[in-house]
Parts: sequence; structure tokens; C-alpha cells
Amino acid sequence: MNTLLTLTKTYMSGRKILLPGALLLSAISSLMGILPFIFIWLIVKELLTSQTGSAQLINTYAWGALGTAVGGVIIYFLALMLSHLAAFRAETNMRRQAMQKIVQMPLGFFDSNTSGQIRKIIDDNASITHSFLAHQLPDLAGSILMPLAALVLIFVFDGRLGLACLVPIITSIMIMGFMMGTQGRYFMQAYMDSLEEMNNEAVEYVRGIPVVKVFQQTIYSFKNFYNSITKYRDMVYQYTLMWEKPMTTYTVIIHGFAYILVPVAILLIGNSENYVAILLDLFLYILITPVFAQSIMKSMYLNQALGQASEAVNRIEDLTNVKPLPESRNPKPITTHEICFKEVSFSYPGSKQKAIDNISFKIPEGKTFALVGASGSGKTTIARLIPRFWDVDTGQVSIGGKNVKDIAIKELMQHVSFVFQNSRLFKTSLLENICYGKAQTSPEAINQAVEAAQCQEIIKRLPEGLNTKIGTEGTYLSGGEQQRIALARAILKNAPIVVLDEATAFADPENEHLIQKALGKLTQGKTVLMIAHRLTSVVDVDSILVLDKGKIAEQGSHAELINKQGLYAKMWNEYQKSVQWTIGKEAKYA
Repeated sequence: MNTLLTLTKTYMSGRKILLPGALLLSAISSLMGILPFIFIWLIVKELLTSQTGSAQLINTYAWGALGTAVGGVIIYFLALMLSHLAAFRAETNMRRQAMQKIVQMPLGFFDSNTSGQIRKIIDDNASITHSFLAHQLPDLAGSILMPLAALVLIFVFDGRLGLACLVPIITSIMIMGFMMGTQGRYFMQAYMDSLEEMNNEAVEYVRGIPVVKVFQQTIYSFKNFYNSITKYRDMVYQYTLMWEKPMTTYTVIIHGFAYILVPVAILLIGNSENYVAILLDLFLYILITPVFAQSIMKSMYLNQALGQASEAVNRIEDLTNVKPLPESRNPKPITTHEICFKEVSFSYPGSKQKAIDNISFKIPEGKTFALVGASGSGKTTIARLIPRFWDVDTGQVSIGGKNVKDIAIKELMQHVSFVFQNSRLFKTSLLENICYGKAQTSPEAINQAVEAAQCQEIIKRLPEGLNTKIGTEGTYLSGGEQQRIALARAILKNAPIVVLDEATAFADPENEHLIQKALGKLTQGKTVLMIAHRLTSVVDVDSILVLDKGKIAEQGSHAELINKQGLYAKMWNEYQKSVQWTIGKEAKYA
């Protein structure tokens, strides 16, 4: 019931009245579904008890049976129309509101939630909710009202036969309660978890097929996907076995009214002179009692669908319950672009270990600083705290003396450009990709950005130039070419602060040379923080921060750090040895 209230209040704006309307029409349709049985019983009664049998009266009953049967179907159709309209509104609002919340999430949210997982939770669970509202929910009123009406009828005509009907009804309800109890709820949760896991593994496997085929790891890479399918199969199989005996017993009992009613009727006939009346009542009960079986089955499926819909709504709510980063009510403008970390510590959500611990440094405006260190030392974490991927646990990150928490998020993003290892391009034209950071711009500025990013040869060899689409409808670009397009986007944006996360990591030597030239244009006169794995790219920066286990181990220029003969000097010597390696019969230096 809480699920229905949530759906009505939160996701059914403008169409809240449709759901009660659908339930009301469904209830009326259910009641009308009983009337044809009454009319048929009246016809049989007229034939058995009347000497002549009134043809006109029988004709009236026959038309009554037809009219109520057809009327019930029409009214139920109208109920489904209303429920579908309500369901479409709820599904649309669930998707819209979820995405509105998703785009407000901190950027770090997308590190811990994959695109496949987000798509699965929003799309599939919204569809599940739609199916419940459109198809199962209208049966709620009927599954409650029809058994009550039938129960009244069976006691009105003959209470003795009515009591006999209660035996299979009560037994079947008890069995259904057992099947749909706590274990049923646990299964529904496990079922949804398994579907999400299979979806994530499938997406991961499909995306990695090129790498899998190159390294001939097909069987190994398929293992996780196969295991997720096997886990789902085993869970469903065990749950099915648990239902085997209860469901068999339930099916036999709920369809076995006649096996109880007929013996009871025989006993009643033996002790009564008016056997015709008992036979008539028996005939009516045999007509009506299938209504109980149908209603109880509908109730079981409705309860299962309600549990699935509740789980679906909860999963969307859990995904979108992550609070967006708080914004200051009195945001401060950015006037200068020096970056300062003051005693900053940070741990990722759910982790007890500090990713960075008591970090302090200052990047003067217009200077370039580099972060170096082993994987996991905290380089990327520091870079991502500047644009507020996450907020720090303690300490302060400031730009121009203003705490980034006190700067409006929109303004903060306008003043910072990012170039990461994995450049993200949309499946649209190159022009739209380049202009994404600055929609209102001139053709001259676009051409200058393309030239500065060393993209001219990419554009010239494409038949449609900048209007060429990326993807199946247009062309595919190499990793280095994609990175240069991303650099053109950043150059066009022309933000005064630039964050570089090893922009040349996946580039071949030719592309690396072109990207380095583009980076020179991008960072000219800017405040720059760059993460480097190739130490040759940081030789000329103003200062190098050497990180070790989340702390700053050393700081200084390349020459100063070499003279210290500390951690950086060791890293530099090892790097120089690595670039001189050759492959031969024996390991040796060139």
C-alpha cells in the first residue's frame, strides 16, 4: 500500500484521479461478472420448476446474461484504459525525475555507478512499475470484491453448501499465504539483484569483446557473465522446488469444489423432500465457485506483482537518494585562479581508508603543477576534488581564496576544463562534440580550436568534415584522435583552470606528439594541475608534487627533486631504464 501511495503522490501528477477511477470500474465489472451466472441459474430454475416454462421470461434472462457479460467486458476495458493512462504518466515521471536527480549528482557518483547499472535500474524498474499499474492493479478491486459478493450469494441460497465451499477456500488462502510470505519477499529481492548483475556483466562483456578477441581470452572473460547466469538459474530453480508441493496442493484444492459440494448435496437430498431446490443451489454453486479460484489466483499474482513493483520503486529511490552537493545560498564569484589545498583529507564513500591524508599545497595563478606517484597514491583524487567530484572530509580546497563549497557549481564548471585519460565523445557530429563546452561561438573560434588541437588532418579526410557523425552512422576515431577532439572542446571552452589526467596515456607516438602540441595551446597562461605517468612530460613544469600513500612525500622542480636523491629521483632512474629496454635473446639495455 505504501508503494501505491508513493506512486500516486510522487509520479502521477495531473492523473491521480485515473487510478481510483480504474479501480471503481474494475469493481463494477467484477460484480457484473457474477450476474450472468445468476441469470443462467434463473433460466434453469424456470425450466425445472415451471410446468410450462415461460418463453418470454427465459428470453429476458438470456438477454440479461448476455448484456451483463458484454457490459462487464466493456467496463473492464474502460478500467484498463484509465489504468494505462495512469501507468504511462507514472513511468514517464519516474524516468524524468530519476534523470533530473541523476544530472544533479556529484560527478564522483558516476565512478561508483556504471552506465549499465543506472540504465538497468531506471529503465527496467520504470517498465516493471508501468506493467503493474496498467495490468495488475485494476484487478485489485475485483479480486477483493468478487469473492465477497460470491460469498454472500452462497450463504443466501443455502448456508449448508456455503459452509462446504469455505473448506477449500480457507485451505487455499492459508497455502497462498505460506507461498507469498517472507521467503517470497526475499526471492523478489534476490531476483532483482540477479537481473541487475546479469545486465552489468552482459554490458561489460559486450563492450570488451574487441579486447577479449585480441588477447584470445574469450572463455575466461565469459566466465563472469556465465557465472551470473548460473547463479540466477540456481536461485530460481531452488525457489521453484520450494513451491512444488504447496502449489500442487493449492491447485488441486482450489479447483476441487465439486468433490466437496457433490457429496454434501447428496447427503442433503437424502434428508430433504425438496431435492429440486438443492439441485438448483448445487448448480449455482458449481457455476459460482470457479470465481473463487480465479480471484485467489489473481490475488496471488497481484501480490507478486505488488512485491516486484515495490522493489522496483525502492531501487529507483535508493539510486536517486544520493544527495547532490550542497550549494551556498550566497555564492562567491571567482576573481583569481590560484588553487589552494589546506590540510585536506578525504575518504571515498564506504571506505575507512583515507585516499589522501592532510594534503596542503598552493598553485599560483598561471603556473603548472604536476602530480606523480604510484597507482593508488591519490593523484586522481586530488585532481577531482578541485571541481567537486566529491567534497573533502576535512580541510579546504579553494580557488582564488574562495572555498569551492562557496562557489556556485555552474560557475565552478565554467572556470575549469578537464581532459582525462578516457575522453568521452557523443554519437553526434564532430562539430557538436567540439562546441559542447561552449554552444554560443563563432565559426572562426571553432576553426582556431580545431587548428590548436591539431585536428585539421582528421577533419580534412572526412567527406562531411565537421558535420561527420561519430559512431555507426558516420566514422570511428582512434583513441588519440578522440583525445584531440576532446582537446579542441577544452580549448574552445577556454577555461582559466585546466586539469589534465594523463591526456596522452592511450596515444601512439604520432598522436602523442600532436596532443603535446595541443596541450601547449590549451595550457598557455592557465593555472594547470596535471597528472603524469610518463615523467618526461613533467620535466618543464613549475613544480612537481610526489605522492606516496595519500601524502606529499616531496615537492619541487625536476632539477631540485633529482638533486634530493629521494623518491622522485628513484622513479626517474627507473623510468629512464625502462625506456631503454630492448628485446633480445637475453635481457639487456641498449
